[in-house]
Amino acid sequence: MKYIFILFLLVLGCSPENKELTNIFRYNEHKNISSLDPAFSKDLADIWATNQLFNGLVEMDDSLNVKPSIAINWIVSDSAKTYTFTLRNDVYFHNHGLFGKDSTRTVKASDFEYSFNRIKDKQIASPGSWVLNKVEDFYAVNDSIFEIKLTQPFPAFLGLLTMKYCSVVPKEIVEHYGTDFRANPIGTGPFKFKRWEENLKLVFRKNNNYFESDKQGENLPYLEAVAITFLPDKQSEFLQFAQGNLDYVSGLDASYKDEILTANGKLRDNYSNDVNMIRGPYLNTEYLAFYMDSDVSEIQSEYIRKAVNYGFDREKMMIYLRNGVGIPAHGGFIPKGLPGYSQKSGFNYQPEKAKKLVEQFKTETGNKNPEITITTTSNYLSFCEYIQRELQKTGLLVSINVIPASSLKDSKANGKLDMFRASWVADYPDAENYLSLYYSKNFAPNGPNYTHYKNDQFDAWYEQAFTETNTLERERLYTKMDSLVMASAPVVPMFYDEVVRFTRKNISGLGINPINLLELKRVKKTD
Repeated sequence: MKYIFILFLLVLGCSPENKELTNIFRYNEHKNISSLDPAFSKDLADIWATNQLFNGLVEMDDSLNVKPSIAINWIVSDSAKTYTFTLRNDVYFHNHGLFGKDSTRTVKASDFEYSFNRIKDKQIASPGSWVLNKVEDFYAVNDSIFEIKLTQPFPAFLGLLTMKYCSVVPKEIVEHYGTDFRANPIGTGPFKFKRWEENLKLVFRKNNNYFESDKQGENLPYLEAVAITFLPDKQSEFLQFAQGNLDYVSGLDASYKDEILTANGKLRDNYSNDVNMIRGPYLNTEYLAFYMDSDVSEIQSEYIRKAVNYGFDREKMMIYLRNGVGIPAHGGFIPKGLPGYSQKSGFNYQPEKAKKLVEQFKTETGNKNPEITITTTSNYLSFCEYIQRELQKTGLLVSINVIPASSLKDSKANGKLDMFRASWVADYPDAENYLSLYYSKNFAPNGPNYTHYKNDQFDAWYEQAFTETNTLERERLYTKMDSLVMASAPVVPMFYDEVVRFTRKNISGLGINPINLLELKRVKKTD
């Protein structure tokens, strides 16, 4: 089968009608792809693939602004609880050939009604069903008007609708294939499905009926095809990129970070002539957390929690352990790149202040040997060891407990860890997503408040933000909430992650965004 597929690719590339197929964007997905059905686009690997095949009502640009996609425009009414979308009339599902030679049709509002009902269907068991938790009702008013009613105002709702779960799918195709729709996707996106040899290669072809064009009026996409391979490890992936067999790699793996980057995060000379690097903020906060309901006096002490925050140099940590990739977390919990972030909310390196705070704890408690234990996984052991060395200079003893990721996840959810390393990647691009970790009604294990932080003023502001329709005022509320949390220091933000992308020099138009979405419709590849 493998050789048949390779022969297929050779024929595809050499036949006269496909002579332009040298214009192929090639990347590797080492984590594999589990489904091409957008209702199951939970992992980044699946999201990258389905983003080429499907569209929703709206989409996110590289600056995290919500903009039209299949919806031309929308109106928000009824005290911000009703969203009325007007759809384009020139969006077509991909030609699939199932019901005749020209098997395509325009998208109608009833297609969104079907697609949303499918997400909610418990028998389908979409991991994206939570996106509609605050939705009371939705329906097609007519072919071009789709209406959604919320149970309560939720300013981040448009951001949720940009997720691939909310893509439109054609009922007749989904019902024809059933569960096999995962490997026979029909959408409206800039590329259409061509062939998938699981664990080997996945091929998309240009959708010549795609509805978007550039500012000059040229139809998108520019590429003729996308080819995805499935090499299982990052080192092999990077080797193929270095040899020119891949056009793009994402992320900075420990296996090659020193090979391609200098200590301060610059491309090494032997790559700078052939490779472009683009980087920017990623909506991921890496942090240490204290369990505020712990019986351990050091964890209960604001002196110790703040001493940990002041007691290590985040700048040096980024240089030594990440080759300068990552933003030292001198702000609060909301990461840089997201509205609501403020550098004034957090802590900087003040070793003398950290020592004084530890001494205050010793004096007030009589505990001459204060000690904390950081629980982590092996992947982040080097970060915790760095912090351990730095904090011991303040007079604080630090132990490290390394456990499997599955054990850490279960233990932090059930309040079994006094202090642990964690990260929070945004489910949707709104600071409310980060602040939900400190709302008292979200105590773990029934919600994401793993620290069991509780503050009545925070809860009041958090609830107020849901009804605040003025964007700037809501962002100010977010900043105030973030500062309030950090004043008690239930967490120690270490760094805000960055998206790092490497492309060959002949690739342009890729761009970068804080949610690390792979957008290929505006990418160009020259010979």
